Amino acid sequence: MPANVTFILGGAASGKSAYAEQLCLNSGKSRVYWATAQIFDSEMRAKVSRHLEQRGSGWTTVEEPETAARVLGVLAPGQICLMDCATMWLTNHLLADHDLQAAQDGLLAAVDQCRADLVIVSNETGLGIVPENALARRFREAQGRLNIALAARADTVVQVTAGLPLVLKGAL
Repeated sequence: MPANVTFILGGAASGKSAYAEQLCLNSGKSRVYWATAQIFDSEMRAKVSRHLEQRGSGWTTVEEPETAARVLGVLAPGQICLMDCATMWLTNHLLADHDLQAAQDGLLAAVDQCRADLVIVSNETGLGIVPENALARRFREAQGRLNIALAARADTVVQVTAGLPLVLKGAL
């Protein structure tokens, strides 16, 4: 039986991660947190610490910045996995100068084959101004394509703004 995929979109500090965590808690399933961020400085270390404290106990955390199959390929029915977040995952690939289409294809294949329920968090980056540099424009375009592909596969898509959910696809 294919997994149920919920895709949560929102801007920075919109409440999307807290909302996604609550969905996982409410599921009653064994919870896995797929952390995609890499810690390179004290600011990110503090953010990760805040997220750990906010989540509380009862989560198995898997730190994997790039390879979706390593995380999603070992999950089982009865589990729910929160990927937080697709934006950091994409950034890791972009900055490593990987083939973004190949990376996206690998992620989507892993999502399709995952046997656990998934909650995927991602930033909506297309609502602002056109970035002034080529790298930022490349990122914005790649993030938009990734979000479109994930939303197409998801059973439910939710936009979170100011901590408030708006269902765009499916039902909660």
